[in-house]
Amino acid sequence: MKIIFMGTPDFSVGTLEALLSAGHEVALAVTQPDKPKGRGKAMQFSAVKEAALAHGIEVYQPRRVREEACIEYLRGYEADIIVVVAFGQILPGEILEMPRYGCVNVHASLLPKYRGAAPIQWAVINGETVTGVTTMRMDEGLDTGDMILKEEVALAPEETGGSLFGRLAIVGARLCVKTLEAIENGTAVYTPQDHALATHTKIIKKQLGEIDWKKSAQDIERLTRGLNPWPSAYTYLNGKTLKIWRASVVGQEDADKGKEGLVQLQEPEGAEQMEPGCIVEVTKDSLTVQTGQGRLQLLEVQLEGKKRMSVDAFLRGFQIEAGCRLGKE
Repeated sequence: MKIIFMGTPDFSVGTLEALLSAGHEVALAVTQPDKPKGRGKAMQFSAVKEAALAHGIEVYQPRRVREEACIEYLRGYEADIIVVVAFGQILPGEILEMPRYGCVNVHASLLPKYRGAAPIQWAVINGETVTGVTTMRMDEGLDTGDMILKEEVALAPEETGGSLFGRLAIVGARLCVKTLEAIENGTAVYTPQDHALATHTKIIKKQLGEIDWKKSAQDIERLTRGLNPWPSAYTYLNGKTLKIWRASVVGQEDADKGKEGLVQLQEPEGAEQMEPGCIVEVTKDSLTVQTGQGRLQLLEVQLEGKKRMSVDAFLRGFQIEAGCRLGKE
């Protein structure tokens, strides 16, 4: 098929590559405008733009796809289908109705759950054990179109937003190729979503990473994984930002057994006297912090101005004692 591909981040690139490998003609890649990055504010290409240029595909970067000039430009390609993967803008009806086979979206969740901009991170943050990818025929709503294909993916115990991002990108690429094959040969089945079951994810902002130590150890541990690698979970130590890259819930193995009715995780003796955010134990290779429920052992951190490192390496260069409080003064 003759395709207009619309996408922006790394997540989109795998699908673009898979469509080319499957023999489709990608006539145009539409992506977000270049953005300044870093101290020098040099303009940076999106991942899709870099991939498209490497394959000799024309790149188009409209500021707003709703503008008439953009709509007419796309119309000129007479594409059979438009494939959208994490593009970053909502398409108007004129574009949705333009191609012969409409517009297909690759969405990183099992719709109708986790509609919106950040389904991957929220699946980790919310403690999901299973997520996946859905392909759908797009309409004018936000991830509300009829579903075509789905594939489930189980989350690993130490799954991060970054690792899940990579795994779902591979699944999404494969599923998109299957979807286009079904559409082209007339075997695609379009299943309406049950809107009553829909959930919507909020956009991930840097402020979301600030740890509220009054929350449970389990919630905080999930937050650190969900926001790894961006924007990362963080707290404050003596007025400096301390990023938490990896942590574990004290007694988590027993807690997991408790789900099977064997052992229930209990607070250590005297925990009720500890303030959330208080460092309750320091050894040569570990820091343990009291939370609103349970304790969290920090495993990998990064102090403002320093490199990311294991806690044992951190403690060799930074003196810290039990009783110290993490968080804003």
